[in-house]
Amino acid sequence: MGACMLNTIFISLLLSLLFICSPAQPIEFPNFTRDRDSKYFKLEGDRTNIHGEALQLTYDSTNDEDTDKFLNNAGRIMYHRPFRVHNGDDGGEKLASFNSTFVINLFRDPEWEPGHGLAFLIAPNYSLPVSSYGQWLGLTNGTTDGSRENYFVAVEFDTREQEFDPDGNHIGLNINSVNSTRYVSLDDHNITLSPANATSYKVWVEYDGDSKLMQVYMVVIQGQDFYPTKPSEPLLKETINLKDYLKAESYFGFSASTGDPYIQLNCVRAWSLDIDEAPKKEDLKWLIITAGVGVPVVIILLICIGVYMKKRRKTKVEESHELGRLKWLPGMPREFKYKELKKATSNFHESMRLGEGGFGIVYKGIVHEKDHDKSHIEVAVKKFSRDNIKSKGDFLAELAIIHRLRHKHLVRLVGWCHEKGKLLLVYDYMPNGSVDRYLYGTSEQATLNWNRRYKILAGVASALYYLHNECDQKVVHRDLKASNILLDVEYNARLGDFGLARAIDNERNSYADVGLGGVPGTKGYVAPECFHTGKATTESDVYGFGAVVLEVVCGRTPGAMIPDQELSYTLVDWVWMLHREGRILDAVDKQLNNDFVEDEARRALLLGLACSHPIASERPKTEDILQIISGTLPVPDVPPFKPFFTWPSTDPSARISSILTGISLSSRYSNTLNDVSKSQEVTPRLPV
Repeated sequence: MGACMLNTIFISLLLSLLFICSPAQPIEFPNFTRDRDSKYFKLEGDRTNIHGEALQLTYDSTNDEDTDKFLNNAGRIMYHRPFRVHNGDDGGEKLASFNSTFVINLFRDPEWEPGHGLAFLIAPNYSLPVSSYGQWLGLTNGTTDGSRENYFVAVEFDTREQEFDPDGNHIGLNINSVNSTRYVSLDDHNITLSPANATSYKVWVEYDGDSKLMQVYMVVIQGQDFYPTKPSEPLLKETINLKDYLKAESYFGFSASTGDPYIQLNCVRAWSLDIDEAPKKEDLKWLIITAGVGVPVVIILLICIGVYMKKRRKTKVEESHELGRLKWLPGMPREFKYKELKKATSNFHESMRLGEGGFGIVYKGIVHEKDHDKSHIEVAVKKFSRDNIKSKGDFLAELAIIHRLRHKHLVRLVGWCHEKGKLLLVYDYMPNGSVDRYLYGTSEQATLNWNRRYKILAGVASALYYLHNECDQKVVHRDLKASNILLDVEYNARLGDFGLARAIDNERNSYADVGLGGVPGTKGYVAPECFHTGKATTESDVYGFGAVVLEVVCGRTPGAMIPDQELSYTLVDWVWMLHREGRILDAVDKQLNNDFVEDEARRALLLGLACSHPIASERPKTEDILQIISGTLPVPDVPPFKPFFTWPSTDPSARISSILTGISLSSRYSNTLNDVSKSQEVTPRLPV
């Protein structure tokens, strides 16, 4: 019997022991789609729907001329199964603890009067009470409101004032009634639940089953950033024993309503629920029975698994030696304990989440110095999330490279952790986030004025020159893009995310020369030759830098299609077309409102095109790029027509040149055509 088979049987037998005691996995919906998520929800109400990546609790189309569809709606959308919130029916006193985080949007047309509201709901079933539209919020009706038999607890987000309400813009804690037990007016907190312009809000509802404390936090979402930091203080805080008001088995979800003529769109755009359910009284009995049957079998299997464990132990020793060598590398930063980083990030709580990439999730952390309780530093903690084998390779590669890099335009590595199978890297925290946040976030776009944009490009160019020329070994970043350029408190650029970076010997030309090829990176930033050679080179980094230059100057993503007259272009093709027509400055981001330095903008755009040359050998070197940006070196000649990518010649004596197309060619490039021999035009294609 193989070791893998034995391990599988062992785990299967233990599952019956562990299942009862293990907490449930968090429920997470970063968005919603009908095909994927319908099976997880119960929809009650004629107008409820999963549409537009959201749970639509009331009618959701502003384009419908039939306004009657908006009137007197009521709806509930509940998670499909109940959760055990207490064990009072067994005579126990144990309460569940939970953390529910969601994003809501109560949209209305400026001509509409808002009404009536939305609620986060815990109820004994998912049934919608009849006539629960209008002021009843899909919770109760005129007959059942206030009844002890309702068995629900809700947090309401009320947008229409009734005689029992403090105002028409508040949150409240509702127990068996729409008349809130506790409420907080939001006017004092600069929050308007249903403003004339579309606004989303992130909400945290947290309940501690031990202290019986419920807390509600709320924050406005800027742009599409669904990961804002949770406020330090709750808006609403109340001690409540859920056992007194809820059924032991209760459903979690949302309800909402509109009235006549008070209407709005009530939707939930994201939701996560992490709950530690209350145990059942009979759990212990089944645990004893399962243990009595399973333990003897497990003991026998442990003898067979001994061989397997011995092999694993040997592997772990080898890994330990490898990590031990890392600790003694010159310049290696601080090694953190896992519990330090867990505490610093509030147990890697979603409210501390900064972003996510292909290699892991990044969290904000606050590390307190041991010798000074009041002294602390803010850090960014990257937690690798791939399977253990792959993650270890990515982790060691990133650590081996970045630990020895020192440059003012690179994100500094503060420390690392490899413990309990967890892989983490700790960086300086960049309070102003990444560049793409300001290019495409409408509320913060004005922050990135021209001076800051040009300074960012100069900083990235300086960092790239350092990686290619000033390190003991060349470092190829391989993933240059706006989201990997971070901004410090003064909006200085810091190049980060070295998850794909690799070091190569100075006498080698590419990363693939060391036998580790591939085409990593992001569409729009990857040089065309990489798809054919599988090689990442300093020239392909320059291509990625060119894409970043055009992105920052134009305020458009390299992979997006740009319509112009009857055609659509990629960003680089669009800028090349404008250059050919003598109006290259039309490419500058319109959000700048013509407030930019024309000479710098023209220089940057031409540099971006030069770096985007399909032929790697024609791209400028990083030392030239620095001088071009500073203005001490002119921009290289850029042909009016974008050259085609060509296969490199297999004949070393052959001279490879650019193939140009168009009706009119410059004399410099016309002569080049005569030197081209047996070149084959190739259209770059992304792998499927």
